[in-house]
Amino acid sequence: MTGLALILVLVAACAHATWNFLAKKASGGKAFLWLFACISSLFYLPLAVWILLVNKPYIGAYQVLFILISTALQAAYFITLDKGYRIGDLSVIYPLARGTGPMLSIIAAILIFREHPTVQALIGAALIGLGVVIIAGNPMKLTSPESRKPFLFALLCGSIIACYTISDKAAVSTFLVPPLLLNWTSDFGRLLLLTPYARTNWDKVHEQWTLHKKEAIAVAILCPLAYILVLTAMIANPVSYIAPTREISVLIGSVLGAKLLSEENIKIRLIGASAMVIGMFALALG
Repeated sequence: MTGLALILVLVAACAHATWNFLAKKASGGKAFLWLFACISSLFYLPLAVWILLVNKPYIGAYQVLFILISTALQAAYFITLDKGYRIGDLSVIYPLARGTGPMLSIIAAILIFREHPTVQALIGAALIGLGVVIIAGNPMKLTSPESRKPFLFALLCGSIIACYTISDKAAVSTFLVPPLLLNWTSDFGRLLLLTPYARTNWDKVHEQWTLHKKEAIAVAILCPLAYILVLTAMIANPVSYIAPTREISVLIGSVLGAKLLSEENIKIRLIGASAMVIGMFALALG
């Protein structure tokens, strides 16, 4: 993985953890999802138009297909993530969801893209996975009925992350869809999918705007920015390196959850974070 790719992924990790914290803080359901999709689509529209007019990327049948797949998977991801945040802690849902995604992504990258990560890189990925497990806390707690449901939502969310990571890697590296354009069409598609709900529940949308205006605007800017940076890094770098490294955001998200949302087990989660940092450097050097 190149130094530039590492910088892009680390900046993306900070942006990603921040918007997840804000989304958890709002926990506004589909009304909040529609709201920030609307703001995001408007905010990034000039850049999307500029790419179409200046770069003139080729958009054929395969490009459209992968754009539609990305839109559907991203919509499922956001709905699942929001549901998880409404019933579980940020410092549990976030590590489990983000940890499942890269592990599955590595397996898929090896099988689909024939990537051959080095032993050092695989050890780094394993350390990141171990850190995620430690940060998630005592697995025995997940046997209780009240904790099992958030756990399942987190795993489902992680599986969706793996699916869109592989799909979007093919879109930007094989079919050369510009990262910003791919993300913008996904945001706009999610906006269209959620508009019928927003029209019939406009009071909830208005309530979210009144209560969480700042969060909606910040998420609308940071969420696409984080993923655009990751997509840019994936153009010329293996998924098996990028996917685990971006999960350093789990460290940031866990600290935010513990400090700002008064969640528990900060000491054990910092131990897990240390394993993730070592794993990140192993990936970078690999």
